[in-house]
Amino acid sequence: MQMTDRRSKLVLLLLFLTWGTVFLDRMSQLYLAPYMIHDLDLDSAKVGNLAGVTGICWAISTLLFGALSDRIGRRKVLLPAIFSFSILSWLSGVVQSYEQMLIVRALLGIAEGPCFSVIMAITEETAEPQHRGRNVGIVVSAASLIGLAVAPVLTTQVAAHAGWRAAFFVAGTPGIILGLLIWKLVPEPTRKDGAKKEHLALGDYLSVLTYRNIWLCCLGAVGVICWLFEVNVFAPLYITQVAGQSGTTAGFLLGAAGFGAFVLGMIFPALSDRIGRKAALIIMSVLIAALVTAMLTQSLYANLWLLAGIFFVTNAQQGIVALMMVLVPTETVPARLAATAIGMVTMVAEFIGATAAPAIGGALAQQYGLAVPLYMALGGASVVFIVGLLLKETARRTSEVHEPSSSVA
Repeated sequence: MQMTDRRSKLVLLLLFLTWGTVFLDRMSQLYLAPYMIHDLDLDSAKVGNLAGVTGICWAISTLLFGALSDRIGRRKVLLPAIFSFSILSWLSGVVQSYEQMLIVRALLGIAEGPCFSVIMAITEETAEPQHRGRNVGIVVSAASLIGLAVAPVLTTQVAAHAGWRAAFFVAGTPGIILGLLIWKLVPEPTRKDGAKKEHLALGDYLSVLTYRNIWLCCLGAVGVICWLFEVNVFAPLYITQVAGQSGTTAGFLLGAAGFGAFVLGMIFPALSDRIGRKAALIIMSVLIAALVTAMLTQSLYANLWLLAGIFFVTNAQQGIVALMMVLVPTETVPARLAATAIGMVTMVAEFIGATAAPAIGGALAQQYGLAVPLYMALGGASVVFIVGLLLKETARRTSEVHEPSSSVA
């Protein structure tokens, strides 16, 4: 089905809002933790467990259900997932114990995991070849705008005035509305290689591992997600406890970084349609390394506006996610395995970058200081740089159908 330009823009908007809502629901438990502590008898370890169980379940389901969507279609997986995570967000507001919340957030991770791989597959499949990077960048950037900028303000304001239970209900409501709109307005995408849905055997799914680019994307995704979590978890503590700044100053600086992630997350993937994925990844890896270097430079805290400006123009993390976890994997494998490739890379990144790396960073920070996790983030940026050098270029602006890159076999 060929969509008109107006219809394509509407689909892109709905996917943008839906992915942002997924991140809103995932991050809400972190922002609402201070309000839940007394009611659910939480401590810092339990709060970490809630985030961890969501991430682990997300990692597994994004691969399994992404692969399922390659077989049975995108809508049949995405629509139930959207309604499920929205309802589970509501249920988060009625739990009466830590154990109940742990179960609900685990189920929410299972429901939200498929949304990433399937939404990104639809975005890539419905874009014109010359606009793949631009469209994926737009949708991925919703995580920064809605999940990292709007979500903390929205959820805490609701919690302050109506309680944390009401905040979970508010967070879950947009998903129901967007699910209905997607059901009505977003058709099953036509695959660019003309392939129809077909029976896929286990060997077909495992074939994504025969591509060198997929292994490199897994490594690069671990690097960028490690950077994301080390910075977002430990930067507020470093800025306040080591750099000696106030909590509001930390919020100002990180807010500038978050808004920069939204802007650069759209610019660089679009630019990669013209200069290539490899060049864009290399440039962005240098930028995110520069952000951490600036954060570690004590003299820069004498001019907070300058430091905020540096944070804004260097936070290219969302652009790296768009390329490393969506564009390069889907342009590497046959189109019939697009969601499987996204799911495979995402699963590895979630297990190592989002779960193991912050735990290791926290343990090292406890023993050696809060600068250590930031040096780990620099290591993650270095991994992205090296992967960018080694990747096989996948951008093909003149191709109507992207052919898979050669495998390692």
